[in-house]
Amino acid sequence: MPDRSVALIAGAGVGLGGAVARRFARGGYHVCALRRHAEALEPLCAEIREAGGAITPFGIDAREEEQVVGVFDRVEREIGPVEVAVHNIGANLPIPILEFSARKYFKIWQLACFSGFLVGREAARRMVERERGTILFTGATASLRGKELMAGFAGAKHGLRALAQSMARELGPRGIHVAHVVIDGPIDMPWIRENFPQLAESRPEGGLLQPDDIAENYWLLHQQPRSAWTQELDLRPWVEPW
Repeated sequence: MPDRSVALIAGAGVGLGGAVARRFARGGYHVCALRRHAEALEPLCAEIREAGGAITPFGIDAREEEQVVGVFDRVEREIGPVEVAVHNIGANLPIPILEFSARKYFKIWQLACFSGFLVGREAARRMVERERGTILFTGATASLRGKELMAGFAGAKHGLRALAQSMARELGPRGIHVAHVVIDGPIDMPWIRENFPQLAESRPEGGLLQPDDIAENYWLLHQQPRSAWTQELDLRPWVEPW
């Protein structure tokens, strides 16, 4: 029976998700990295293995219940107990409300909210039996307030925040730490630098959120003693207006 503790990262991309995966691998966890296409995880896997860590990639659609249930079953059966589950899936798409189709709105909600419900529920089902575990959800500025062109993303992120609050109240007494992290500002990653070059260039050093620094806070949340758990943590660079 496998017994190595697992950190399952849903949404292990090249930015924050990859940084969280690296941090937990460095902390001794076997990382199970989830992304739509497993081959996209090859660079991250190579990096973690080269550093002496353990990682297993999974290609799944986190909007599909059967696939999420199946990956949790497989991980627990073949690798070890999921001690940490991180939901880091977003859908930050600016769309004018007058041009917003129902199909696009529903897809954004599925990606940024419904998948969080599936990942959180499956993690909780296994953790309650052991009376321990950590479930972390990545939020955004849109978790707290809506902005023009962001009706879909803000609605989904508001829903994810409510999910995290409800789960924390229900599962805390059963030994499970549920936390929601508000990422209030741009993250220094290729997508930001390619799509918003002026923003990246105009910021002073440390003016963009660094993925590794955010990941360190995820690690610290997992390490908190249960007498002093954080339910919501907001992170922003020092120059960010708020």
